[in-house]
Amino acid sequence: MAATTANLGIIEGYYGTPWSWPDREHVIAFLAAHGYRFYIYAPKADRFLRKGWREQHPPELTERLKNLAARCRALNVRFGVGLSPFEVYLGFDRSAEEALKRKLAWLDSIGAETLAILFDDMRGDVPKLAEAQARIMHWVAERTGASQLIVCPSYYTDSPELDRFFGQRPANYLEDLGGLLDPKIEVFWTGEEVCAREIGVAHVDRVAAQLKRKPFLWDNYPVNDGLRMCPFLHLRAFTGRSARLVSHVAAHAVNPALQPHLSIIPMLTLNMAYELGDKYAYGLAFEEAARLVLGDDLATLVCEDLGFLQDFGLGRLGDWKERLRERYAAFDHPAAREITAWLDGAYRYRHIDD
Repeated sequence: MAATTANLGIIEGYYGTPWSWPDREHVIAFLAAHGYRFYIYAPKADRFLRKGWREQHPPELTERLKNLAARCRALNVRFGVGLSPFEVYLGFDRSAEEALKRKLAWLDSIGAETLAILFDDMRGDVPKLAEAQARIMHWVAERTGASQLIVCPSYYTDSPELDRFFGQRPANYLEDLGGLLDPKIEVFWTGEEVCAREIGVAHVDRVAAQLKRKPFLWDNYPVNDGLRMCPFLHLRAFTGRSARLVSHVAAHAVNPALQPHLSIIPMLTLNMAYELGDKYAYGLAFEEAARLVLGDDLATLVCEDLGFLQDFGLGRLGDWKERLRERYAAFDHPAAREITAWLDGAYRYRHIDD
């Protein structure tokens, strides 16, 4: 298969403690040099973008985001923000309109080129859900200065896991939403599962037919924010994503792990998978990416310990926990510090969503 160029980017859409601002800029700059073209700021812990969306962002946070937008422009990375106006579709009245208008003006002021309206992880078993969400999206489209508009549906995967937590999805929800939305509005999709083990061409083609547009992939690997995932470091190279996807999706956004420097390793391999096509070998890709991020000596240790870090999890390390901590404490490297912090329990599950 010939090499391909994918529209790759980062979406910071995880639960838990957000990255530091220096770490955020480092990840964006590192990946920009390896084919990543966009970045969307949407950590669930930013309450002013989710349950507190009607409130103003504090001046310090506003200034941080303006600076980040400027840094992205300097790197030729498209800057975006994910806004989750929590359950606004349950009552989009005059008060909600005024609050959303103010938030859109604020987003314009910080330089958001991409605006994602995120209806994920909210109640969905309501009448005429698709109609209400499409109406809001068209209302936003008329008032935002962003040149790209994306929506995350309430049901963004086939998995019944969402129905269990947020109510039974309405019949024909995707078809209705796709039919009502302006074709210029793009739609996020995670795959057959919330954290898809594989994203195949046949699957995304089926979803494209339902949505009447190519899906914009929201890839939940290497994210590790959930109760079942935070005891593990997701380091291995991407698998189950064929380079053929490039012509079947609108773009491919990656939701990273809680550990910013370690996240770079698997994220580098996704670009390799697209560029190399049938020549891609995930084991070699992991080793190459690890050496690029960590340097030879630290990468050698991580390769040796990959099974402990990604497969055993904190609860099964036993005596190995202290041995691993000694190994990585010897390195003055931010990724090594992330490993020791993980071993110390610094990334325990915290569902921050207020």
